[in-house]
Amino acid sequence: MKRWIPATIAFLCATLTACATMFPPDVAVGESESSVIAKRGEPTHRYQDGNQRLLEYATGPWGQKTWMARIGPDGKVVSFEQVLTSQKFGTLQVGTATKDDVLRTVGAPSETSYLNLSDLEVWTYPYKESNVWNSLMHIHFDKSGVVRKLMNGPDPRFDPDLRVPMGMPRR
Repeated sequence: MKRWIPATIAFLCATLTACATMFPPDVAVGESESSVIAKRGEPTHRYQDGNQRLLEYATGPWGQKTWMARIGPDGKVVSFEQVLTSQKFGTLQVGTATKDDVLRTVGAPSETSYLNLSDLEVWTYPYKESNVWNSLMHIHFDKSGVVRKLMNGPDPRFDPDLRVPMGMPRR
């Protein structure tokens, strides 16, 4: 009769660990950088932006959120926000923004590619457009690393009509 107790405890521990990973604690303005790292773990990338540092917390190639903690010169959080949004992408100026500007604004891409005919490098970011639609933002750079085009559209990974069940394409 008591055999189910260890299994139940193991199940509850696994569930709580999964919840903690899926829903990490919030970060508040004014917290220390070490507190952010204690709560969120090591950042996926770090960037310098003038006298401030940025800690990026990307959710992976299938993730649609990247959190950016801006740390002031005093080592305290100035802001903590989810940056994969239409508003943030909209701040990137075509013809002016560089790869470094993009990294400091929306973080590292989930995928990169190259378009031979147009001679452009493309960084791709999955995100929830208007917090509703599964979308991809493609940022195109010329050889000098300047943004030449931003293009978004639906994320085909979430389109049921494009899924390939058991290796057979739908007709």
